[in-house]
Amino acid sequence: MTDQWLFKSETYDNCNCQINCGCQFNLPSTNGYCQSAYIGHIVEGHFNDTPLVGLNWAVLYKWTGEIKDGNGKRQIVIEERADQAQRIALETIVSGEACKPLSNAFSVFASTCSEFCETLFLPIDIEADLEGRTARVEIPGILKSKAGPKINEFTGEPFHIALARPSGSFEFTYAELGLGTTSVTGDMEMAFEDTWALFCIHHFNQDGLVRERSRLTAWLGALW
Repeated sequence: MTDQWLFKSETYDNCNCQINCGCQFNLPSTNGYCQSAYIGHIVEGHFNDTPLVGLNWAVLYKWTGEIKDGNGKRQIVIEERADQAQRIALETIVSGEACKPLSNAFSVFASTCSEFCETLFLPIDIEADLEGRTARVEIPGILKSKAGPKINEFTGEPFHIALARPSGSFEFTYAELGLGTTSVTGDMEMAFEDTWALFCIHHFNQDGLVRERSRLTAWLGALW
């Protein structure tokens, strides 16, 4: 019997591209190589009979060139308060091993990686406001990150940028965009400042991306 699971996470992602990240606009990366930190909080979830609600997770990626060219490196971090069954379940999902091949972001990115670091079990402190486009994250000894909205240079007010992907995406159907700053130490050492920050709902199950309008799209109304 195929595993039955649900993973619905409020997720913050900061990568080293400028705010027009090539992954979402079918363009080359800003720097010719990619580095990224995904951190999320599960608002709905289970893996068979194992509950996952309330747990935090992170995945760190590095590619020496474009993602499509492979040779990536990955490290998973799971909140240390997860019990053994939850650790196994979350690692299975986030590693991309529990779904149809290439049907969600974890599976796609895993297919481009050739080096997989040991999974870490650590405290993950995340505060993220998806509508406000702000985040603060700390994984002690590993990662610090913060994000906020892009500011309009003429008015000094937050500049609202959003991205709708009702089809063609393996990651989300809608995202809010801002700017983030992240530093990582250890096996995945990297750092970038005021670069692409994405706030979305990752909604996956064993069949792939669940294309359900998230609460973030309510303002679209009849337009979608």
